Amino acid sequence: MASRLTPALAGDWYQAKTFIEHAIGFSHDALHVFVGVVIQLGIAALLRRSLRSVWPWLIVLALELGNEWVDLAIERWPVPAEQYGEGMKDILLTIALPTLLMLVARFRPRWLVSR
Repeated sequence: MASRLTPALAGDWYQAKTFIEHAIGFSHDALHVFVGVVIQLGIAALLRRSLRSVWPWLIVLALELGNEWVDLAIERWPVPAEQYGEGMKDILLTIALPTLLMLVARFRPRWLVSR
């Protein structure tokens, strides 16, 4: 049953994110940037961790890798190299700002608070 459930969940997730992308009018790339930061902040709050902690960052990365796995499982592009390149771009866009926030919080925390 679990093997049948996974493709159904992947398809549902794919349909849900396609709906969200078209409903709110953000570009695909902008959504990756926005969602990465929102998830990092939400996970940090949920786990009661600072943005200094690697855990919120790792969870964002894991979720994005899962998201791209679903894309690869559902979509079949005529040129696989283009699809893999788009997937890598999505990963980089999603993790770029969370990486910056984590590094600033770790090494320049005064930039995030007023004096």
